Amino acid sequence: MSGRGRLTLGAFAATLMASGALLPLVKPATWIFTAAILLAMQSGVGALTRRVPLARPLTIAAQALTSLLALTLVFTREQALLGFLPGPGALGEFAALFRAGADDVGTYAIPAPDTEGIRLMVVGGVLVIGLLVDTIAVTFRSAAPAGLPLLALYSVAAGLSDGGASWLWFVLAATGYLLLLLSESRDRLSQWGRVFGGAPRPGSTGAAGSGQALAPVRTGRRIGVVAMGIALVVPAALPALSGGLFGGPGDGAGEGGKGGTISAVNPLVSLQDNLRQPEDREVLRYRTNATDTSGMYLRLVALDQFDGTSWKSSVRPIGDVPERLPRPDGLGAQVRTTEVTGNFVASSSYEQKWLPMPYPAAKVEIDGRWRYEPAGRMIVGDDEQNTRGARYTVTSLDVRPTAAQLAAAPPAPPKLLTEYTRVPSSLPLDVKSTALQVTRGARNDYERAVKLQDWFATDGGFRYDVEVESGTGVEAISRFLRQREGFCVHFSFSMAAMARSLGIPARVAVGFMPGTAQSDGTMSVGIRDAHAWPELYFEGAGWIRFEPTPTRGTTPDYTRQQSPSGTPTQTAQPETSASAVPSAAPSTSESCPPEMRRLGECGSDAAAGGASSDGGGVDPLKVALICLGVAVVLLLPLSPWLWRTRVRTRRLGSSGRTPEDAVARTLAAWREIRDTAWDHGVAPDDSQTPRKTAARIVRLGALEGEPANAVHRVARAVEQVLYAPQPRPATGLVEEVALVRSGFAAVSPRKTRLRALLAPRSAVRVVWAASSRWSRATGAWSARREALTTRLTAALRRTERT
Repeated sequence: MSGRGRLTLGAFAATLMASGALLPLVKPATWIFTAAILLAMQSGVGALTRRVPLARPLTIAAQALTSLLALTLVFTREQALLGFLPGPGALGEFAALFRAGADDVGTYAIPAPDTEGIRLMVVGGVLVIGLLVDTIAVTFRSAAPAGLPLLALYSVAAGLSDGGASWLWFVLAATGYLLLLLSESRDRLSQWGRVFGGAPRPGSTGAAGSGQALAPVRTGRRIGVVAMGIALVVPAALPALSGGLFGGPGDGAGEGGKGGTISAVNPLVSLQDNLRQPEDREVLRYRTNATDTSGMYLRLVALDQFDGTSWKSSVRPIGDVPERLPRPDGLGAQVRTTEVTGNFVASSSYEQKWLPMPYPAAKVEIDGRWRYEPAGRMIVGDDEQNTRGARYTVTSLDVRPTAAQLAAAPPAPPKLLTEYTRVPSSLPLDVKSTALQVTRGARNDYERAVKLQDWFATDGGFRYDVEVESGTGVEAISRFLRQREGFCVHFSFSMAAMARSLGIPARVAVGFMPGTAQSDGTMSVGIRDAHAWPELYFEGAGWIRFEPTPTRGTTPDYTRQQSPSGTPTQTAQPETSASAVPSAAPSTSESCPPEMRRLGECGSDAAAGGASSDGGGVDPLKVALICLGVAVVLLLPLSPWLWRTRVRTRRLGSSGRTPEDAVARTLAAWREIRDTAWDHGVAPDDSQTPRKTAARIVRLGALEGEPANAVHRVARAVEQVLYAPQPRPATGLVEEVALVRSGFAAVSPRKTRLRALLAPRSAVRVVWAASSRWSRATGAWSARREALTTRLTAALRRTERT
């Protein structure tokens, strides 16, 4: 097989292996077979056109045209001319599919369903990356820079999958890139015809077969190690997209799975995405001995920080789960409480690091690596522990304060009051003014809280609409108060912010509503039961739930009109029931008609994605930031090496038959040898002749044998083209430069070789060139300004004379 053939196969394999990182994003993953077939067609056309051969731009155009025809045949053949020609109808259908795909990406959680729009975007994206890799690595024969689109593809996929792109996909992508590098190295060696092993190291035989790797092989190994190192560092340097709520292990609890803090999450997008699912899917089933489950909300996480851009949970210390959880803060003995027990079974498709359970839990029995956060009374998975298929038992307190007890609650402790009434200084004035207007006439914090809840839920004219964008920050609250439409995130966040503005400690809880009772006595919790609600603190009762969202959930009894008794009772014992173990497996939803499924309107997989993933819709800004971060992190450390490689290729790749071309080739080769010596520590001296410069390079560089002779031969060729009456063009200049480079690589220490590769000293010429251009530009501007000033002065003088 020819060198270009091996390179073509390497580029195809590298692209397909890197595309494996996209597999966790779409379910089912059958799109990869379509992408592989079309990518093979694109690569085959490239190989044929290069064999003709065609000019490089024509080769790229032929590949792009083939890809377009193939996409037309697969996705829009009914609207295409003759079934494969992209006419106006096919192009219009492409635009419609792309719009539908963009809408699906913003609607569904990861993994998203394999709709036609998403399939077109994924397959088309793979073909674009494949064309870039093939163009750079095969058409322009430079495999190393082809790693940039490959790494961008992997990094974007890994960031969006939020943990779904495991180490396996990284190893697969890295292996594909190394295969591409090996294919190129073999192609280059076959073009050279023989390998210049360079001068032997001291103490070695220096002969072939001595067991020592040849210089080009050693260089290839170093490039591979550097590329792998950068690929490992890039994910750590980029801002992660983790932190969603409904799925994925997210941020662990710390190093080694024994971390001491719990990290922040932002559930806005993922919560809305789960509520938008067109088809519900069960994520949890439980059986409880509670007689009334209407207030048995299953709480995941408490968001207690409002920084002006979003609500999120604080970074707090965590520890082992105690055998019995401590009594909730602020809960006094005079408030009636009843212990209830529930046995829970999580769906195998529900992966979430936070454990859903009633609040406040008193005891949790669960196997696995779980940790406890005392302030929010949350249970979080350690390392990669999650809820998938988990079975656990929770004993919780059913807290039943009365209106009279809440109305008579004393002030909260100063420390708690300060922390949970903090609002950003940028909070719009209309938020607090609206809160004051709504709560006018209230005599205490309890009455203010009830007035806020009732205003949102019934009296204020608000409308529940899950299609309204959630938004973030203080302006989102102000906009919501004006438009008066939104979903639970808007209502809970706004009520919590307004309560804080009135001095009432508040936070937001996120989790699930109690679910739906089943015929077997169990409760089924679906993905559409995802919910957010505010929790307000009252001394003596602790943190209690309010429900401001209209048409969702149940209003707590203590916020309704009732006859207060205020009589303290003792904690009751658990009520008995036949069994507390769920007897049914997670239920399945009704099947979707084939017509709707073809149109991507079913969402069964999307609902599962919502249950097993935390991501929600993909924010295009985040994608752009990831791509920009990849480019910056890669290009900054590699820019000297990339510049040096580009300069060397341009110097040694010049061609032509005129005497001027021969002179240019010889001088370019001489400059390359001088810069190679400079990169290895031999600084240039422009005051010496070519012959003395060659002797100085050989002496200071400790070159011997053929590399030293190559320096002198190129120096004599320079003298010929500069001083001879009839210059004779030199031959074999590229091989002479390769000899000199291999000689420096053989005699230089490892540190010097790495410095010459990654941070070449000759790269300072870029700075010199930029400084020279700046000086010329400023000089030209000064001259123009002086000339303009002179003309204006002369014109003014003529005006004065007249």
